[in-house]
Amino acid sequence: MKIDNEVILNIAELAQLEVKDEMISQYADKMTAMLNLIEEMQSVNTDNIEPVSNPLDAVQTMREDKVTEKDLRDEYQAIAPEVDSGLYLVPRVVE
Repeated sequence: MKIDNEVILNIAELAQLEVKDEMISQYADKMTAMLNLIEEMQSVNTDNIEPVSNPLDAVQTMREDKVTEKDLRDEYQAIAPEVDSGLYLVPRVVE
């Protein structure tokens, strides 16, 4: 697929980019090369090719779910302005 200068200018206008006149033909050549590579890659027969392994399929080792710090809630709430049933009370913000 051949990209011409008009396509580059149209893309630049849609993207609201300023393109220097001397760069337009270079961009067209590079985009043409990219599209040719994509066409070439899409033409490859991959019917009997197995997908590569995915690192996200690996099993993660998990640590044991146990408490490692002591409960300091009562000490923290002892210095709080207002507490009720283990909850911090704060002034209402939304009316």
